Amino acid sequence: MDPLLRVLGERLRQLREERGLTLDALARRSRLSVRFVSEVLAGRANISVTRLARIAAAVGSSAGTLLADAERAASAPDATPVVVALLGIRGAGKTAIGERLAARVGVPFVELDRRIEAAAGLSLPEMFALHGEAYYRRLELDALRAVLGEGRSAVVAVGGGIVTNPPALDLLHERTVTVWLRASLADHWRRVVRQGDRRPMAGRPAARTELRRLIAAREPLYRRAAIRVDTTRLGLERSVDELAARLAGRLAPATRANGRARGAAAR
Repeated sequence: MDPLLRVLGERLRQLREERGLTLDALARRSRLSVRFVSEVLAGRANISVTRLARIAAAVGSSAGTLLADAERAASAPDATPVVVALLGIRGAGKTAIGERLAARVGVPFVELDRRIEAAAGLSLPEMFALHGEAYYRRLELDALRAVLGEGRSAVVAVGGGIVTNPPALDLLHERTVTVWLRASLADHWRRVVRQGDRRPMAGRPAARTELRRLIAAREPLYRRAAIRVDTTRLGLERSVDELAARLAGRLAPATRANGRARGAAAR
C-alpha cells in the first residue's frame, strides 16, 4: 500500500467520524460511489485531484490541505500515532499508572470518563440516574472515537465496563494497544475506599461478593488485552516501569514524531 494513500485515507476517516458522517452520506456529498469512497478511506484508491477536491469539501477540508498533511505524515519516520488503552475494574490503578506512564513517555493522558462527563454536562452518577446505562454507553463510544480521531499518541484510561460495550471494545482492539491492569479483590476494594469512594458499600451489604462476581464475569473479556500487568504483584512504580519497557518499541516512535507539538500544548 502506498504510504501517501494510506495516510490520506486515515485522515479522511478521522474527518468523517468527527463530522458524524456515514459512508453513504459521505459518498452522496462527494457525488462518488460508496465503493470508491470506501477504497479511498482504506488507502487503496489512486484518487484524482478532482475527486479528492469533492471528497475533501464533503468533510470540510480541501484537497491542498489534505495532501499537504498526508505528505508530511507519510514522509516523517515513526509518525504513526499509538494509543495505549488501560483496562480494568475500578481500583485497578488506571489513573495513577496512566498519569505516570504518560509523563514518562511524553504523551497526553486522557480519562475517557471525564470526556464523557464533559459531553453530557453531567457527572457519571447523575448520568446513570437520569438516562441509564445505554445512554452512557453511546457517549462512551462517541468519546472513544473522538480520542482516536485526534490522530496523536496518548495513554487512555477507559471505564471498567467498556468491555461490555461491543462496538467500543472492537474499536479498542483494532486501534489501540490494550493493557489489562490486574489486581486482587482485596486491592481493588482497598484502593477504591482509599480514594474516598464509598459507593461500593452504600446500601449494599453484599458489595464485596458482588465485586468478586463482577471481576469473574469480566475477566475473560479483559484477557483479550495485548498486555497484562499484575499491579498487586508489582505495585505502582514497578507497574509503570514494566509498561514503559514493554511499550518502548511501539509508543516511543510516535512520541518522537509528535513530541514537540505535544510538549508545547502541555505548557
